[in-house]
Amino acid sequence: MSLETIKNRLPDYAKDLKLNLSSLLSDTVLTEQQRWGTLLATALAARNPDLIAAVTADAAQQLSPAALSAAKAAASIMAMNNIYYRFTHLASDPDYATMPARLRMNVIANPGVDKADFELWSLAVSAINGCGKCIDAHDQVLRKAGVSREAIQQAVRIASVIHAVAATLDGEASLAA
Repeated sequence: MSLETIKNRLPDYAKDLKLNLSSLLSDTVLTEQQRWGTLLATALAARNPDLIAAVTADAAQQLSPAALSAAKAAASIMAMNNIYYRFTHLASDPDYATMPARLRMNVIANPGVDKADFELWSLAVSAINGCGKCIDAHDQVLRKAGVSREAIQQAVRIASVIHAVAATLDGEASLAA
């Protein structure tokens, strides 16, 4: 399966998603590694099995094994962190935010790829998972690393389209069941 197959499976009412997905795949704001890592990390975060399979197949042609693993690691670690830090941000008791997380996050310090790329993927996953605290933290690291607002926006655009494609596929599958 490929992203082209996924695009062809989208219903007519989702034409905008097809067009947006096509434009994101050809856009030059991000490097190939940034683009495909973002696609993979956000597909995993969006949780649709067919979309994950398609993006993984296409990304495997574009990414090194280390980058493929790092994109998966970004989705995995942010699945944990986004819940924890969203809780500390939303809880009425401010003491939670001062308590040590005591969660292993070693991959963030040593992701196996350029740190900025990993941070970009983590920010995109955080956008899908709705963790404002993580979005802010990754945005600050990216901006200090010299990543442009346009590149950050592009990663979030990918996250939004990938999430919408997954939601549409899930909705259509529910209707067919």
